[in-house]
Amino acid sequence: MLAVAILAAGESRRMGQPKALLKYRGKTFAEHLVSATRHPRVNITRIVLGAQAQEISRLLPFDSSWILTNPDWQQGQLSSIQSAIRSLPPGGTEGLILCPVDHPLISSFLVSQLIHEFDSTGKQIVLPTHKRKRGHPVIFRASLYHELLAASPGVGARQVVWAHAADVAEVETDEEGVILNLNDPETLKRTLNE
Repeated sequence: MLAVAILAAGESRRMGQPKALLKYRGKTFAEHLVSATRHPRVNITRIVLGAQAQEISRLLPFDSSWILTNPDWQQGQLSSIQSAIRSLPPGGTEGLILCPVDHPLISSFLVSQLIHEFDSTGKQIVLPTHKRKRGHPVIFRASLYHELLAASPGVGARQVVWAHAADVAEVETDEEGVILNLNDPETLKRTLNE
């Protein structure tokens, strides 16, 4: 089975409000990502919070067991990935789907494609590309958890991707959302009004 980690621990300084709670088609970004990653192969979901974790978790309609607070969130996204990995039952997952909350515009169809590629190729890492540009979400096989836990905070999960360049499966998609980083109000407004 697979786990999903929705990475929403950042301060959202440029956006001015927590990205996990921003709305897209009537749902919060976090709710949309949970919905998009519902799949028969997924049996664990973690929403990793950090800044304003208590306030945000009160406003999210999820089981409290899904919410994970990363005490080291100020050290960057890698620390949230590591928190998610540490929260998983040992040997209980085949891989982890990483979904940054600022890349919410993905579909369940895309997630199904990525999981199919993960299952059919046996590759260590599966990620989407749009017009040859790599994006999110990314699936890491469980055999790489120890490398993610040991990665350099300055480089992050990319260090593991680079180390396994020959073992990456790319799934080309016409979904621009895989590369759209909704980090500030202007980008958000422009994207949602298109």
